[in-house]
Amino acid sequence: MTKLSVNINKIATIRNARGGELPSVTEAAIKLQEFGAQGITVHPRPDERHITRKDVYDLKPLVHTEFNIEGNPHRPFIDMVLEIKPEQVTLVPDADDAITSNAGWDCEKNLDFLKSVIAEFKSAGIRTSIFLDPNPEMVKFAAETGTDRIELYTEAYARNYLLDKEAAIKPYYETALEATKFGLGINAGHDLSLDNLKYFAENIPNLLEVSIGHALISEALYLGLENTVQLYLKRLAKW
Repeated sequence: MTKLSVNINKIATIRNARGGELPSVTEAAIKLQEFGAQGITVHPRPDERHITRKDVYDLKPLVHTEFNIEGNPHRPFIDMVLEIKPEQVTLVPDADDAITSNAGWDCEKNLDFLKSVIAEFKSAGIRTSIFLDPNPEMVKFAAETGTDRIELYTEAYARNYLLDKEAAIKPYYETALEATKFGLGINAGHDLSLDNLKYFAENIPNLLEVSIGHALISEALYLGLENTVQLYLKRLAKW
C-alpha cells in the first residue's frame, strides 16, 4: 500500500496568522498519526512563514511513523536536517520567496551540486528524495545524483485531471516506469486530493508514498481531520 504522509504546513499557516500556539502543530502531528497517517511532512522555509525551525525540532520526538523534511538545500537547511536525522529528506528547488513549490530539479544542470548534498545526507543514514517534473529524460540524471527516490511534482496532473485524466497521467506513468528501471523509489505530491488521488495511485507503478497537505487540511475543515485521513487511506488501498 502506498503510504500517506501528511504535510502540516497549513496548520502552521493558520497558527501564524493569529500568533500564539493555536492550532498546535505538534498536537496535529500526534493526532494525524493516531488517525492513521503513516508519515508527517514539513517544509520549513527561510522566512518561517509557516513551519519554523523550532517546529521542526519540536516534532522530531513526536513523529513515530516517518518524518519527512522538505526544502531547498541551503546550508542552514542541510545542517538542521543532519542534526535532526529524519527518516527522509526531500530536496525541492523552490526560491525563497515562492508561495509554494512550482518546479522540479533540472538534475542535469545541478548534477554536481545534488551529488554533493545527497552524499552528505546518505552518509548520515537519511533517505533522500528529489522533487522532479514528469519528464522521463530527466530520470537518468536523477539516478546519477545518488538519490534513493524521486518525488513526482503533480501540480500539472491535478490541473488537467478533469480535462483529460488519461493525458494528464501519461507523462507521470512514463517517468515512473523509467525511474523503476533505474531502481529509484517513487513518491508524489502537490495538489493531490480526494478527487484525483485514486486514479493516480492506480496508474503509477511502484508508488511508495504521497505527501499531501493543502487539499487534505482544506477538506478536513468540512469533513473532520480523522475522517479525512481515513478517506485518503481508502483512496490508497489496493483496488
